[in-house]
Order: sequence, then C-alpha cells, then structure tokens
Amino acid sequence: MKGLFVTGTDTGCGKTEVSCALLRQLRDSGVDAIGMKPVASGARQTAAGWRNEDAEALITAAGVGVDYPLVNPYVFEPAIAPHLAAQSAGVTIDPAVIQQAFRDLGRGHELVVVEGVGGWRVPLAQGLDVAGLCMSLRLPVVLVVGMRLGCINHALLTAEAIASNGAELIGWVANQVDPAMACFDENLETLRERLQAPCLGVLPYRSMGETWRGNTAPFDLTACFDT
Repeated sequence: MKGLFVTGTDTGCGKTEVSCALLRQLRDSGVDAIGMKPVASGARQTAAGWRNEDAEALITAAGVGVDYPLVNPYVFEPAIAPHLAAQSAGVTIDPAVIQQAFRDLGRGHELVVVEGVGGWRVPLAQGLDVAGLCMSLRLPVVLVVGMRLGCINHALLTAEAIASNGAELIGWVANQVDPAMACFDENLETLRERLQAPCLGVLPYRSMGETWRGNTAPFDLTACFDT
C-alpha cells in the first residue's frame, strides 16, 4: 500500500491546498489517489453529521465517491487544538481507528494522501501527536512551508524534527501565504540550499487554485513517485 503524509510548518500554511493539488496531479497522471484527513478541528453540522471543510476539499479533489468517515474519522466542531477539541467532546483519538480507515481506503485505491492537522508536533491525545500518527502509518512526508517572515526557522526545525522521529522527508512545497513577503526569492533560495530534500514546487499567492487545476502540473514528483 502506498501513501504519503502532508505536514506543515504551522497552522494555515496551506496543507489542504497542497494536498488537493497533489491529488489532482496524481489522478491526472493516472494514479488512483484518494485523500484523508484523520483529525479535523472546525466543522459545521449537516444532515449527514459534522463535516470539515478541508476533508470535503480532499474528497472533491479526488473526484471519486468515498464514505466521509473513512476520510475524516475524527471531526470536532470547535476550531481549536485537536486534543482540546477531543477532550471537550469526551473523545480519545485512537491511532488504531485511523490506521483501520487508512487500510480501508488503501484497499480501493493506489495511493492515500494523508493531510495532518496543524504542524508536526501538534498533540492529539495523551502520548500521541501528529508525528506519532505519521510514524504509526509508516508514511514518507511532504512538508508545506508557509512562505512568510520566520519560515526559514520553522522549516528547518520541522525538517530536523521529522528526521529525529525517523520519518523520511521526500520533498517540500513553498506556499506563498504572504503576498507582501520581503525577499521572497532570497528566502526560497535559502530553503533550497538548507533543506535536505527536493523542492517539489512553489504555489503563488491566490493563484494556486488556477495553477493546480490548469493544464500545467505545479509539482515535480519525479523524486517521489514514478508517475
């Protein structure tokens, strides 16, 4: 079973946009990929139950029918830290539940793109954080770097943490979240020099939707997949 885990330098760095872009590009290249958001904080009540916008975006990007609970086993109403949201709901996030959902998705698809929540070390439950969840799924990692002031430090620290946990960082994506960022190109070049993984691509501010839905593929996945 194949898969990859998308994590980020922090909350709001663009993990969902990148995960959706990866899904669309993989499917366009002939890979039967499906998305997964194991834990999500921030949801609205629907006739079918609580639904999270990021998880729904992953389903839409894949463009195939799938049971929502498999994509998003744990969903909580308040947009707060996931371990606090789980505590408030009286729920314990169990990695075994997530692993089973991942296996179920993998039975029907070639590759599962798993989007984390927050950053690499966000707590999920007692003794469990995002890093531990990724390791339990045994997935390689794609790091989304939110390009803004401070991103170099955040990216390098996250890459170090990924390596220290024994996970494989197979690539990173620069996402321009701040259109007024000073010295954008210089910051990007510094990251290229210092991160020990290939840059898969750069998503420009507010044009990323058009970019990854267009005919030109935004990512170079040759370092990661034979697509």
